Amino acid sequence: MEKTIIKVGLASCGIAAGAQEVYDRLEAYLAENPLPVQLKQTACIGMCFEEPVVELSGMPQGSITLGKVDADNIIPLINEYIQGGTPASHVILAENCDAPRNELLASQQRIVLSNCGVIDPTSLEDYEAQGGYEALRKALAMTPEDIISVVKDAGLRGRGGAGFSTGVKWSFARVAPGDKKYVVCNADEGDPGAFMDRSVLEGDPHKIIEGMIIGALAIGADEGYIYCRAEYPLAVHHLNIAIQAATAKNYLGQDILGSGLNFTLKVKEGAGAFVCGEETALMHSIEGKRGMPTIRPPYPSESGLWELPTNINNVETWANIAWILLHGAEEFRKMGTKDSPGTKVFALAGKVAGSGLIEVPMGINIRDIIYKVGGGMKSHLPFKAVQLGGPSGGCIPESLLDTLVDYESINATGAIMGSGGIVVMDTGTCIVDVARYFLNFTQNESCGKCTFCRLGTLRMLEILTRITEGKGEMEDLKRLEDLAVNINKSSLCGLGQSAPNPVLTTLRYFRDEYIAHIEEKRCPAKVCSALLSYRIVEDKCIGCTLCARVCPVNCISGSVKNPHVIDQELCIRCGECFKACKFDAIVRE
Repeated sequence: MEKTIIKVGLASCGIAAGAQEVYDRLEAYLAENPLPVQLKQTACIGMCFEEPVVELSGMPQGSITLGKVDADNIIPLINEYIQGGTPASHVILAENCDAPRNELLASQQRIVLSNCGVIDPTSLEDYEAQGGYEALRKALAMTPEDIISVVKDAGLRGRGGAGFSTGVKWSFARVAPGDKKYVVCNADEGDPGAFMDRSVLEGDPHKIIEGMIIGALAIGADEGYIYCRAEYPLAVHHLNIAIQAATAKNYLGQDILGSGLNFTLKVKEGAGAFVCGEETALMHSIEGKRGMPTIRPPYPSESGLWELPTNINNVETWANIAWILLHGAEEFRKMGTKDSPGTKVFALAGKVAGSGLIEVPMGINIRDIIYKVGGGMKSHLPFKAVQLGGPSGGCIPESLLDTLVDYESINATGAIMGSGGIVVMDTGTCIVDVARYFLNFTQNESCGKCTFCRLGTLRMLEILTRITEGKGEMEDLKRLEDLAVNINKSSLCGLGQSAPNPVLTTLRYFRDEYIAHIEEKRCPAKVCSALLSYRIVEDKCIGCTLCARVCPVNCISGSVKNPHVIDQELCIRCGECFKACKFDAIVRE
């Protein structure tokens, strides 16, 4: 019998959903029942909403991937497969038959995510089997100038959000004077709803390492850092395993593969400060200083770590390098648009059915991302808005869903591409509360160096809070806009400069919702508790007492089998009674 390969997705999302228990059950079962089976771990294939995910291959049925398995049903499922069957009830991907998620992957183009969910991220041999480190071998036979020329010709723009030419950035560091230079990977991913970097580091750490070695060769660096937040323990663990394995194989270290190139790499764990995603603050943190931004110029390519030339790119940018070197600039430019070539990784979150990771060609429109690749809305409620670019981005309404995904088109809406977080919202989302949430985040994460960022965001947050509490004034909208302009102009780094974006875009596209909160004292989405009231409909209430039992302040009175009443003076509008009622007897107004 041919050996069956079983791969269990053990990324953070899989483990959180119970994948470790599935793996342990399989391991114990196979120890007691010798079968022609090889059990392996892998990472996330991108379909976080289907976790735990298990792939089976090696039988005539071809490769199939099972979703939403658990420790109780996994053994019958693998036995059915081994015996020649196809456990269709759990199949989400399949080679030889239709499966519900086949189209989801077929509509993507994968460069950065090509190995995620395919290889064992702790295995150097698995990475090499997929062509790993062949790009490095090719680069070692090229001149640094030729390497930079290929990256320039490919048109790769930094995927961290700014979209600056990667090749041009490398050329600045290359010509900067100095014998000692650094390369840095910015893996300080802190946007709410973003988890692209984490998944790539967990699923394919060697791809980032290979890209960084090539970058070091190009600019003349001999030392590098991967700055990864400590909240990503699995990513840090896999990175350290990969660095050790690459060093043992002489892909890292001294005289790499006999080329004379020396390059060492370290992981620096960050404490989770959002501002350390800004490159100057990040470098200060690596140096052991407080992570606070400084004015530019000088830019890092001239004076970076310890005042030496430094090149910084984010995870996704580094993950494109090996592919470009192997396949060439022309092949890369066949994807995407003229000014934004290649692909982009997005983290889909919120009210979208297919929450998880996707990689699509630049130039796709936002509507296709949500409805074609993401599977549409998860709830029965209609689409309302999509937040792009995290707390530095903006909210885009349905009328702009046909906007193309490229840097210029997204910027024209008032949002930004950012690192790639997409949060989908339905009509049950209060847009004012969303703006308040993101302002609260950026206000908390401000390093405090700039007065307008430190205090201006606080004033904006106070205004937004007043509006959600029904205490706003129409003059508040002008105050928000004035503060936004001043914060943008007077802040030193990108955090402060872009902090007002969520407020400005929601005012631009959803002003009527602000007005409803202020003039009508009404939250159209029925989210802001201070603007809600709950009432029991007498002829629907059967007196089951469930609402009274769940009320935390005992404001509901009434006898068994008789209609109940809510004391509006005591009610704190928590909504627990509304959630508990099984007879639609409680109305939220």
